[in-house]
Order: sequence, then C-alpha cells, then structure tokens
Amino acid sequence: MYSETTTSPRSMNEIVEQHASLVKRIAYHLIARLPHTVDVDDLIQTGMMGLMDAAQNYDANQGASFETYAGIRIRGSMLDEIRRNDWAPRSVHRKAREISAAIQSIEQQKGRNANDKEIAAALGLSLDEYYQQLHDSTGHHVFSLDEFNNGDEVNAHPISEVVSGPVDSLQSNDFKDALANAIKMLPDRERLLMGLYYNEELNLKEIGEVLEVSESRVSQIHSQTVIRLRSKLGDWFN
Repeated sequence: MYSETTTSPRSMNEIVEQHASLVKRIAYHLIARLPHTVDVDDLIQTGMMGLMDAAQNYDANQGASFETYAGIRIRGSMLDEIRRNDWAPRSVHRKAREISAAIQSIEQQKGRNANDKEIAAALGLSLDEYYQQLHDSTGHHVFSLDEFNNGDEVNAHPISEVVSGPVDSLQSNDFKDALANAIKMLPDRERLLMGLYYNEELNLKEIGEVLEVSESRVSQIHSQTVIRLRSKLGDWFN
C-alpha cells in the first residue's frame, strides 16, 4: 500500500513496472484526438512522471484506489503538457468558434440539431471543406470531454489536487447536469459515438466498424459533436 511517506527507489521501480500499461493506455486514448505532430512517446514519458508523482502523494485513507488516483495524475500531466505546447494554430481556434456559432444559430432558428449540409452552407463551405475543418480541429478539442466528463476524477475528487479557474465550474454539479442534458439532445449517431468513445473506451477504428464508416469520418463526427456540445453549453464557456 502506498502512502504519503517517501517511496523508496525499489518500490518506485515496482510501481512503474506494475502501472506502465495504464500510462500507455491513457496516452493512446488521448493521441487519437491530437494532431499528427504529437509524439505518443512524449505523452508516455510525461505520463510516467505523473505516475511517479501519484506514487509519492497517494493516501489510501482518502478512499480511492491507487489506480484511480494515478489515472487522474497521469492524465493531468499529459493534458498540462499538451496545454503548454498548444499545437493548434490560431486559425484552428477561430474556425472552431465559427463552426460553434453556426451550429448555435441554426439550432436556435430550427429548434433541432443542425445537420452537416446546413452547417457547411452557413459557413459558405462545401461539405468537403467543412469536413477538412473538422479534421483540422481534432487536436483543438482534446481537452473538452476529458475536462468535463471524467467520471473517475469526479468520483475521486476528495484526493485530487485543488484546481482553480474555469475548471472549477466544469466540475460543478450544475454543469454536469447541463452536460448530461446536452448529450441527451445530440443526434442518435453522435450520442452513440460519445458512449462508445468515453464510456466503452473504444478507439476510432473500432467505433468506425460499429458505425460502418471510416476512421477518418469517426474523427470528423467526434470533432463536430464536441463543437456542438460547446455550442449547447455556450453560457458555461462565455
């Protein structure tokens, strides 16, 4: 059992060996939503640092298992590294905001979910151009669902580090209720994709087999879904 006392070099090596697969699993889950320029080995190295940090600070008296706590610290280390580098250029951020605004406008006018053709038309783009923008925005949205739909972190919150700023509101009960309602209002295919990706933890290729579309198309749908959710939850982000 680990504790907050100093961990010996031998036990630290044992911890790393026992939980290296957890680091790799989280890294490969994140890499699917990152630009191709991101090296998975860099994420794994950063995650290993998070694992060692978890081993040094874990307190079993707080009630969560070590694997749950370590998963939080590993994922947090990786996301911090991604935020520090911010691989997405400004144009990608701007285009993602434009897509979100178009979706919000259409859905307010129509009273239903906007479809691909309507969104592309509102942006003055062909479908292929719109899909390319969704592809480009994949890395930009890596944090979105991880930040406000991480069940493990919510359950283990008492032993998590205290966070400040926008993340505080993302972890509030009101926000989680709003998110749950927004997910319920998603188109059927997008709602299924979210469940397969975040609950069942299938990868993009596996989801493509379920939806009978290509892996690239799954990535596009995922990006559009996250943008749609952000448009539905606009009050929380503004």
